[in-house]
Amino acid sequence: MADIIAETDRLILRTIEESDAAEQYRLLNTPAVMARLGGPKELHEIEAKHAKAMQWYATRGFSFLMLVEKDTGELVGHAGIKLVDNPLAKNQGDHEIGWLIREDRWRRGYAEEAVRAIVDWALGRVGAPHVVALTSDLNVASWKLMEKLGMVRREDLDFEDPNFPPEDRKTILYSMTRDQWEKAQ
Repeated sequence: MADIIAETDRLILRTIEESDAAEQYRLLNTPAVMARLGGPKELHEIEAKHAKAMQWYATRGFSFLMLVEKDTGELVGHAGIKLVDNPLAKNQGDHEIGWLIREDRWRRGYAEEAVRAIVDWALGRVGAPHVVALTSDLNVASWKLMEKLGMVRREDLDFEDPNFPPEDRKTILYSMTRDQWEKAQ
């Protein structure tokens, strides 16, 4: 049974269940949604990420979550917390937030609504001293949301990731402390 971590006006943020991989594959794994994330994934890759997230939640008390629309009960996204683990990143072990929203729900404010709940969770119950978010330099929608949330650009932590297509190799980073979050509210 999934744990409900947070609720917003329109969303339930709950832990991942084994059955979620097929639904994520079907609804979130599209070329448009995954364009700046290395492209669509194979089902077994999503299953492996879900298994890791479930293990993280069981052992660390945080992970990525499923975003369920209250009105319809449908999966509309995926968001959460993990530790920075890219071997090229200069800030290994920082609490990293991330998100993606189903294409037919874009431009409705779901990402902001979900990420605000994720940041509250990370800086509150999880006790992270700060959070970071990484994205491709070309993922303008993501870094604009980071700025809207009050996150600060950290050019000193940017890196090139050869595992992505050439246009998405420049990985940029934003961060925010608990104090910065509280002042932004």
